[in-house]
Amino acid sequence: MKYKIIVLDLDGTLTNSKKEISPKTKEALLEIQRDGYKVVLASGRPTSGITPLATELELAKYGGYVLSFNGAKITDCKTGEIVYNKTLPPSVIPDLYETAVKHNVGIISYDTGKVISGNVMNDYLKLEAKINGLEILEVPDFVSYLDYPVNKCLMPANHEVLELAKADLEKKYHSLLSIYYSEPFFLEIMPQNVDKAQSLLKLLNTIGITSDEMICCGDGFNDISMIEVAGLGVAMENAQELVKNAADFITLSNDEDGILHVINKFMRD
Repeated sequence: MKYKIIVLDLDGTLTNSKKEISPKTKEALLEIQRDGYKVVLASGRPTSGITPLATELELAKYGGYVLSFNGAKITDCKTGEIVYNKTLPPSVIPDLYETAVKHNVGIISYDTGKVISGNVMNDYLKLEAKINGLEILEVPDFVSYLDYPVNKCLMPANHEVLELAKADLEKKYHSLLSIYYSEPFFLEIMPQNVDKAQSLLKLLNTIGITSDEMICCGDGFNDISMIEVAGLGVAMENAQELVKNAADFITLSNDEDGILHVINKFMRD
């Protein structure tokens, strides 16, 4: 099979434990783009948290894509066009905030270059900002501030407390929102039926590439859907066992240039 596109999760996949792309992996990704392959960065991060890596890999020059918010938004790096965008219903934002206040958990969303904090400042919120390289903006009125389309809200807090908030939200919104943990201390609130696989299929249809021609690489639970839909689904050696079970191929770990290993094995002419 001649693959045409490679889709990469970021944390634990493309980046090593220092949250960096190794020089060898970077050069390989630049080389395959020069040869005509497409590169997509697919992450639960907000778009602003992915942009620095997209810039490092020159996706704008070669026509790559950023899939952010676990697939709620896809951006064409060359044109800046939003290829796909799915947002939370504005009517749910006030109740999400009230639920966070009720359980004394944090609630955040995102703006360009910023994490927007609605109430509780804690170490988990600071971690989310650090991972994405964004500053924290504490706003006095979270609901009023979010007067623009919102792809995702996140509740960062201790798992035990989040369980109570999650139970409340699922009672009200099980058919309207997707509510799940990306980490034990991160409760994601997303539009219903958003995942990396569904968004990638929309992108492939737009650019005329089939799923059989796609390689998808990941390590976390939110990568399983795209690994299963890809022509070649790849799990990192450091991936969760369920992710490895879903994969066609297990590569080296993210600290051993696992993505470079995939490129050398499946994408070198």
